[in-house]
Amino acid sequence: MRDLAALPKAHLHVHLESTIRPDTLRELGEANGVDVPGEPPVFDGFRAFADYNALIRSCLRRPEDFERIAREYCEDEAAQGTRYAEVTFTAASHGERLGDLEMPLESVLKGLSESGGLEWRLLLDHSRRRSVERAERTLDLALKYDEVFAIGMAGEENHSLRPFATVFEKARAAGIRLLHHTGEDAGPDSIREALEVGRTERLGHGIRVLEDPVLVREVRDRGLALEVCPSSNVTLGLVPSWPEHPLPRLVEAGLTVTINTDVPSVTGAALAEEYARVQRTFGYDDAAMADFARASVKASFAPEATKARLLREIDEWLTPAAGA
Repeated sequence: MRDLAALPKAHLHVHLESTIRPDTLRELGEANGVDVPGEPPVFDGFRAFADYNALIRSCLRRPEDFERIAREYCEDEAAQGTRYAEVTFTAASHGERLGDLEMPLESVLKGLSESGGLEWRLLLDHSRRRSVERAERTLDLALKYDEVFAIGMAGEENHSLRPFATVFEKARAAGIRLLHHTGEDAGPDSIREALEVGRTERLGHGIRVLEDPVLVREVRDRGLALEVCPSSNVTLGLVPSWPEHPLPRLVEAGLTVTINTDVPSVTGAALAEEYARVQRTFGYDDAAMADFARASVKASFAPEATKARLLREIDEWLTPAAGA
């Protein structure tokens, strides 16, 4: 089997605040007076994770904190074979918490700008539980900074997207992409709402689409990619175990499946390890893993020149050993 860390990839679903290195998190906690556990706890659902995540986010207070985690994210991502990343950041929430709406985002952009060879774009997310007014501020930030290409709704999916419909329409009119979490901890109704109200252009997770065969056909026929994050689903208690994960059934249903990490600092799996877990668990060969990488590139919003280059590099990863 080929080295999956060398496989060129696009990473479409990862939260910056959940990529912090353990040593960095400890140092930030000490510097900012936040007592963080040495290891993430065992989660029994999304709410438990959200509470832990709030603690981690509270460690980020100074411009240098945000800049550091963004810079280290780029270093770590490049080591996984990621060539292009669409990274998610909850800018307005941090800005309101710290009394400076733009500082966290500007600091993250400064850190990302030191990315070396990693090409990236930024998505700003907003919790469904929070106010429409904060969502408006998220959109305002997206419109102000060219590096931001999309906004999306995250958080517990039992909270409807309908109150935010006006925000979505404003975003679409301004050319901002819409990419929502859906079909993770809620079922097909959540996905339909994300499609019809949220106008989402991919399914962030989307693993519960299989509960509705009609919806499966619609998603497949529209060519909407799923941002599947198996380690996250298992760690957060949304799927009982790796062998029970629906990823193979999603593939068999003809859906476009991309592999992502979501919250790697919690699961312990960066992107190359996520690919390796998928391969070990489900027995995919190297050609299948290359197909997952191709799917991630094609489903991305990277420039067409970037897509073409990455697809060539994936072919090169797959073919040399064939003639050896």
